Amino acid sequence: MSRWRPPAPKSSPYISAKGFETLQFEIKELWHKRKGVTEALSAAAAEGDRSENAEYIYRKKELREIDRRIRYLQKRLPNLKVIRDQPADLSCIFFGAQVTLQNDQNKKVQYRIMGPDEISNSGNISLDSPLAKALLRKSIDDTVSISTEYGEKTYTILNITYG
Repeated sequence: MSRWRPPAPKSSPYISAKGFETLQFEIKELWHKRKGVTEALSAAAAEGDRSENAEYIYRKKELREIDRRIRYLQKRLPNLKVIRDQPADLSCIFFGAQVTLQNDQNKKVQYRIMGPDEISNSGNISLDSPLAKALLRKSIDDTVSISTEYGEKTYTILNITYG
């Protein structure tokens, strides 16, 4: 059986100015952290037998994870499109919109539509998510439906804000 996996679908290249600054800060911090890890790795390697040296094995794994993230950010950052301005039509949903929705059970939920690199905050959803795709270019009082593994979900748009 082969280990080949199809590549992941490309994610949207859009990001807010604050999100872009966060990623730039992260890559600088990773380079700084990498320096400390390589020094610790060199010290662990100097202790002798590497096959049973837990410190050496741990630092190698830590260095591999840091390098993986640095490679990802180095490839991702040049391709990102930073969105600094609000859209011309503030009555429709676009990137960066804070949307208040009412679901089937009359429960209100609030989401901000951001790029896939910024969804770590609760309340942010990716521009690539099915809900965000359904919401794009809609306005207040529109209804959207999405299919999920639990059935059909319907949302009514109550409010749209930017900023």
